[in-house]
Amino acid sequence: MALFKRPTVGKPGEWYYCLKHQTVEEGPECRAADRLGPYATREEAAHAMETARERNLEWETDPKWHDTDTGKGKSAAEDE
Repeated sequence: MALFKRPTVGKPGEWYYCLKHQTVEEGPECRAADRLGPYATREEAAHAMETARERNLEWETDPKWHDTDTGKGKSAAEDE
């Protein structure tokens, strides 16, 4: 447990989506590990889970993020 807990401070007009409570909040009310954001509008924050799903799908289907090497080539250590 931390000796000094810093207050969660945000700027007016910043919106977050709390994963723990599944709610939209203006300014960070919950801890950073439990929220997504900041978002510019309340509506953007309300669609945070949908946005995250879309981004995850894009990353999962991006061939640049998948290593297609079969392991038969030289390792980085062998190059030295």
